[in-house]
Amino acid sequence: MNRVALFGNAGGGKSTLALQLAEATGLPLYSIDKLQYHAGGVQVPHQQYLQSHACLVNQPEWIIDGFGCMTSAWERFSAADTLVYIDLPLWIHGFWVTKRLFKGLFRNPEGWPENSPIWRGSWTSYKVLWLCHRHLTPQYRQLVKEVAMTRQVYHLTSPTEIRKFAQGVRQGYSRSH
Repeated sequence: MNRVALFGNAGGGKSTLALQLAEATGLPLYSIDKLQYHAGGVQVPHQQYLQSHACLVNQPEWIIDGFGCMTSAWERFSAADTLVYIDLPLWIHGFWVTKRLFKGLFRNPEGWPENSPIWRGSWTSYKVLWLCHRHLTPQYRQLVKEVAMTRQVYHLTSPTEIRKFAQGVRQGYSRSH
């Protein structure tokens, strides 16, 4: 586990899990949202984002959570030795987006740039939920099936599986590191 790509629909707990994995493994953590947006929610020019992303995925070690765009996501999936796909029921994603919205009124959400506009970001997440579920979820599921024989793949389909996976990584690294 040297290059870990976490992905899935909005509000699935990717950033929280990524932080837990980074703490357990010592691998450097990168959030796609922080590559795509400056503090305050100002978007980085797309070409600059793609260049930053390309440099990042060429590093020997990383944990990257988020989507970005189709080009960068599939580039990252190809470079990763470990894929962690969070594939929860749609209603849980929606509920967790709402939970993040309310928590975000008091503190910056995990993985978001400082002073991100929580209302606008949440609205975007709500719009993305259905689009991702309809278009990307089938592609993600196909991806994890196709690469399961050549890489470590974790297809997490419930909050319990997410917790057990994080706990297993913490225990595995505490014994060996």
